[in-house]
Amino acid sequence: MNAEGRPLSVLDLVAMKAAGRRIVMLTCYDAVFARLLEQADVDVLLVGDSLNQVLAGHETTLSTTLDQMIYHAAAVRRGSRRTLVFVDLPFLTYQISIPEAIRNAGRVLQESGAHGVKLEGGSHMAETVGALVERGIPVIGHLGLTPQSVHALGGYKVQGRDEKAAERLLADAKALEAAGACAIVLELLPAAVAGRISKALTIPTIGIGAGPLCDGQVLVLHDMLGLNEQFAPKFLKRFAELGDAVRSAVRSYAAEVRDGKYPGKEHSFE
Repeated sequence: MNAEGRPLSVLDLVAMKAAGRRIVMLTCYDAVFARLLEQADVDVLLVGDSLNQVLAGHETTLSTTLDQMIYHAAAVRRGSRRTLVFVDLPFLTYQISIPEAIRNAGRVLQESGAHGVKLEGGSHMAETVGALVERGIPVIGHLGLTPQSVHALGGYKVQGRDEKAAERLLADAKALEAAGACAIVLELLPAAVAGRISKALTIPTIGIGAGPLCDGQVLVLHDMLGLNEQFAPKFLKRFAELGDAVRSAVRSYAAEVRDGKYPGKEHSFE
């Protein structure tokens, strides 16, 4: 919700940056969490292709399918009424050709009800971003560590550490802005580089492992809730330890079932 109490629109993202209001984004994959996050006043729900790792247990996002993304995005939209919902376009659904990118992004919006899509890549993707925006499909860009290029980048490591790489990232960000992107996710960048990019743009930057100078922040929901306990990078702060809470609750349930305490009379029908 914005300051006037109405649902956020894509146009509000730029206005939020201009007003100095930080954007709050979290990943979300289902209706239950979408409802909870909306009630907690999250601005943007990102249906990330990270679901391939978080929910399905794969090592990378590369095998995520478009049908998976549409399924989860539709569930998130059914659980939210006012929050912006963006959806990652999976690997090879937008890189092969612009017509294919338009067709696949259009399917996402048409079949899920989401408000826009996110795609990875810099200047070489600007033409694709422009084509989507011209057809009424809002786009968030993604620079820095781009998970769909993890093998080409040599793993999950910080990008933009030298001046040449930083200049290239800045040029990429400006190209995405000129193409019509409404925001850019900056992942695993030195804080100073992310701040430099953020200051140079009129559209907001949303950081993950990119320091405090971005215009907003995003984390994977299961990471920040302490459900994905094996993942503990430097940039992650856990705001809860729900893994412990889940184990405790399930142990209590199991004990009551085995002892015959549950279900009790109050849980039974006459």
